[in-house]
Amino acid sequence: MNPIFADLPTTVFEVMSALARETGAVNLGQGFPDDPGPADVRAKAAEAVMEGWNQYPPMMGLPELRGAIARHYARWQGLDLDPDTEIMVTSGATEALAGALMALIEPGDEVVLFEPMYDAYLPLVRRAGGVPRFVTLTPPHFRLTEEALAAAFSPRTKVVLLNNPLNPSATVFPDEDLALLAGFCERFDAVALCDEVWEHVVFDGRRHTPLMAFPGMRERTVKIGSAGKIFSLTGWKVGFVMAAPGLMRGLAKAHQFLTFTTPPNLQAAVAYGLGKEDSYYEGMRADFARARDRFADGLTGLGFRVLPSAGTYFLNLDIAPLGESDDVAFCERLVREHGVAAIPVSAFYAHRPVRTIVRFCFAKRDDTLDRALERLRGLAPGRAA
Repeated sequence: MNPIFADLPTTVFEVMSALARETGAVNLGQGFPDDPGPADVRAKAAEAVMEGWNQYPPMMGLPELRGAIARHYARWQGLDLDPDTEIMVTSGATEALAGALMALIEPGDEVVLFEPMYDAYLPLVRRAGGVPRFVTLTPPHFRLTEEALAAAFSPRTKVVLLNNPLNPSATVFPDEDLALLAGFCERFDAVALCDEVWEHVVFDGRRHTPLMAFPGMRERTVKIGSAGKIFSLTGWKVGFVMAAPGLMRGLAKAHQFLTFTTPPNLQAAVAYGLGKEDSYYEGMRADFARARDRFADGLTGLGFRVLPSAGTYFLNLDIAPLGESDDVAFCERLVREHGVAAIPVSAFYAHRPVRTIVRFCFAKRDDTLDRALERLRGLAPGRAA
C-alpha cells in the first residue's frame, strides 16, 4: 500500500459524524445543507435520464454545459473563456484538483499551501510528488502577508494552491491580498491552482473576485468551480476547470485517465441551472446569510466569541475564552456531553495548528440550529464543559 494514503488516519469528519450518529447529536460538523436543492434543476436531471443521452458524453464535457459555464462566468465575474479550449467538466472539484496536481507537478516541485486547508490538498500534493511549503494563516482574519509569502516561495515553487473563499475559516480574501499573491506568482513563474468552489456563497454584499482576473494571471491560473456548491447539491460531483489553452491541454490528459467523464444527465441539469436568473443566486445567498446570522446571534447571545464569516457554510467559535486549548478534546466532549457535533479546526493544519477554534456548519434548517443552540446553552462561558 502506498504510505501516503495507507498511513492516513480516519478523517475527523468521519469520526465526528460517527459520534453524532452514535449519540444522536445535532450534526453541525459535515458541510452539507439540509435543503434538497432547487427542484427545477433536479427535475432537469431526471428528465435528462429518461429522455436524453445516457452513454459516454465527450471527455471535456457536454458542449451545452461548457457554453453555459462560459456565459456564467462572463456574467458574474467578467471572464472571457473559450468553451472549446479553456473549459473542462470533471466529476467534482476534488477530481479537478487531483488531475491538475498530477498534470502540473513533477517530483520535487514545491507547492505553496495555505493552512488551514481542505484536508485533501496535502495528500494529493504528496502523491503527485510535490514538496509542500506552508503559509500559516491565523485567526481572526486569516490574512495573507508579504512576509509569510516571501518565506514560502522559492525558485522551486511550481504551484500555489489557494482556496478562496476559504474553508474552514469562512474568509473571503480582499483584493489587496489577492494582488499580493498574484505578484508573487508572476515573480516566481508559478501556476495558481484556485479552488473557488464557494465563489457564490458570499455574504454582506460581497462579490467574488477570481485570481484569474488579476494582471498577469490569465495565462497562469487554473480556476476550479463546483455545481455542488452553487446549487447545494453536494452529492452530484460536477466540477468545472478553467484555464488557458496551453495549461488545459495538460489538464485534459490527466482527466481522461481519472474519471474520463461525468454523468450526462447531471451535466445537462447544471447547464440549465447556470442560466437561472440573478434572483436565484441572490436568494440563495440571502438564505444562507440569514441562517448564519441566526446561529451567530444565538451563540453571541449565549456569551460565546464568534469569528467573522464572510462566505461558505461555516461559522467558527473561539474556545480560548472558555479556558480551552485543545479543540479536538473539546469537540469530543461537545458531542458526547452536549449533543452537538463540530469540527476542530486544527484538523485543517499540517504543521503549526491553531488549537482554539472549532467550526460549525450553519447550512441547516432553523429548528436544527435552534436545537443546537439550546444544547450549547449548558456550555455557555463560565460553566464547566
